[in-house]
Amino acid sequence: MNQLAEAAQPQVRPVSLQLDSPELASTYEQVSVRQFNHGKVLVASLKLQPGERVLDVGCGTGRLGEYVANLVAPSGRVLGIDPLPLRIEIAAAKHPLFEASVGRAEDLSAFGDASFDAVYLNSVFHWVSDKEKALREIFRVLKPGGRFAVNSADAERAHQSAQLVREAVLEEGLTDAAAASGFGTNYRVSAAALARLLEGAGFSAVSVRGHTFVDDVRDVDDLFAWSSSSSFGNFLSDLDNAQRARVRKRLSHKLDGLRTKEGIKLERHLVFASGEKR
Repeated sequence: MNQLAEAAQPQVRPVSLQLDSPELASTYEQVSVRQFNHGKVLVASLKLQPGERVLDVGCGTGRLGEYVANLVAPSGRVLGIDPLPLRIEIAAAKHPLFEASVGRAEDLSAFGDASFDAVYLNSVFHWVSDKEKALREIFRVLKPGGRFAVNSADAERAHQSAQLVREAVLEEGLTDAAAASGFGTNYRVSAAALARLLEGAGFSAVSVRGHTFVDDVRDVDDLFAWSSSSSFGNFLSDLDNAQRARVRKRLSHKLDGLRTKEGIKLERHLVFASGEKR
């Protein structure tokens, strides 16, 4: 098997929550419009109403949570949790109806049974290591009749950017591990697997569908900023500065080769799912 063929089987390595920094958190707040835009697609499936109580798991810097707070205003409330304290600091100042605190999907013990009308995870499920435990907790905190929505990077269709980064890494004679981790590929799920997970947790009326989004990418700096901040520092974290510079240069050439008069456009592939607690 050659190196490029091996790229189809990325190595599994732990994801670190200790690599985030104030700079990465601030950058994410500026560049996460991609996650925000597909997050609006996700929460649309919940059909949120004014007055509802909503939990945003993996809220990041709170851009989507602020949007949802306006949907449930004036009497509703959105609670957001994220394991990254620096991002919670930004999120906490977003909206009077949005309350953010440090927490993880696998442990929702801060919330009582049947506490929420709706729960969602946007751009985070592929980072959750114990998905079954997280879904059991989500099911517990939902009210009867409550709705749940989640999306994940698709295990069967890698983002075009991830494919390009992996090619650049391998062509430089380096390993695939860092590129795989940096795009959340360790824990991505397929549509079939996501359906099984939701049904196994007790959800009814489970619906799963794939979505492809096309992003405008300015250049390699744009892609590096988005990838590094979205992965809270895990992107290419195994490489030293010289290795990263080599990969950046090779990736820049690849992106320039894709540039047209409309710019550089790259596809992202996600799986969206929803269910109900009956």
